[in-house]
Amino acid sequence: MKTKTIGALILFSASCIPLLSGQDAGKAKAEWLAYIGTYSRPPSQGIYAWRLQPASGKLTPLGLAAETSNPSFLAVHPNQRFLYAANEDRTGAISAFAIDPANGRLKLLNQVPSRGSGPCHVAVDRSGKWLFAVNYNSGSVAVFPVHEDGTLGEATGFVQHAGSSVNAQRQSGPHAHSANLSPDGRWLLVADLGLDQILSYRVDAVKGTLSPGDPPFTKIAPGSGPRHMAFGKDGRFAYAISEMLSTVTVFRYDSARGSLQELQTAQVTPEGDTGLKSSAEIAVDPNGKFLYASNRGDSTIAVFRIDADKGTLTLVERFSTQGKTPRNFAIDPSGTFLFAANQDSGNVVVFKIDPATGRLTPAGNVLEVANPVCIVFAAAL
Repeated sequence: MKTKTIGALILFSASCIPLLSGQDAGKAKAEWLAYIGTYSRPPSQGIYAWRLQPASGKLTPLGLAAETSNPSFLAVHPNQRFLYAANEDRTGAISAFAIDPANGRLKLLNQVPSRGSGPCHVAVDRSGKWLFAVNYNSGSVAVFPVHEDGTLGEATGFVQHAGSSVNAQRQSGPHAHSANLSPDGRWLLVADLGLDQILSYRVDAVKGTLSPGDPPFTKIAPGSGPRHMAFGKDGRFAYAISEMLSTVTVFRYDSARGSLQELQTAQVTPEGDTGLKSSAEIAVDPNGKFLYASNRGDSTIAVFRIDADKGTLTLVERFSTQGKTPRNFAIDPSGTFLFAANQDSGNVVVFKIDPATGRLTPAGNVLEVANPVCIVFAAAL
């Protein structure tokens, strides 16, 4: 494949990705916009876009979609018309954009204070009426109303976390790291790295407020540093990746109480490995058969098979991301490709997912993007 580098982008002259097999026909025909959020250190300027054709694997670069400061996490509205970015600055903000589905451009609608420092995660509920954000530096969570035109209102709900855990350097205070909505949208589970807790909040879908669950949190192994979460396909099980111990904790999820019961802890890195443990992202494939977890320490993604009845995990393989420091990765809506964002090597490497085994093979596409830290997909025209 011949390529030509232009600024932060690589342009493709051909695609070598094979056709889909065994995928849903409707999804296979769809085209998607792939948005990549970055830390906006030069030469990066914000959010970049590509057009993806899952049926052929063709990727067409669309350039800089929006110039914005440190958009380290992105979320797409359920109606596919709006995109939201956490601007991870000392004085945090959340930006709202309108998506042009024809060319991928993003138009800034408005920006609101995140109610804390270092916002690092955002999520929009299934109704599209509320956005949830967490602030890592200050350890807090906030709720914002989403208006019909996609703009955000001032925060209607806010909770400040308090406490610490065993690692004096990393856990001297709270560090809320992700806002994870339950499948039915009635509960918000917030993974707090600083507390070694997953806090449970009941969502008031009318007022946009949060109230503690009963129990208000689930404690995990000291020094774990929970970071991100994913739910299984049927919602009975939840999975949390811990940054500091590089583990995935498997939970049975009680939708009536918004509570978690620990079932298993799986190691992302090899047993006995003494290398750097710094896990980051976790995702379940759309078919609910496999779970993927990244480790920035050795720049790999661990692939696990999910037991459909028990929710437990069995290791399939560990695979190099062919770059350095995979902070984030994302599976496209068809479940065919995994995009791994290697922050420190400045590239996003695309892998083909084997639908039978979950294993990854390089698809042949490498997107050169400075400081990539988040990938999301939105429907294209």
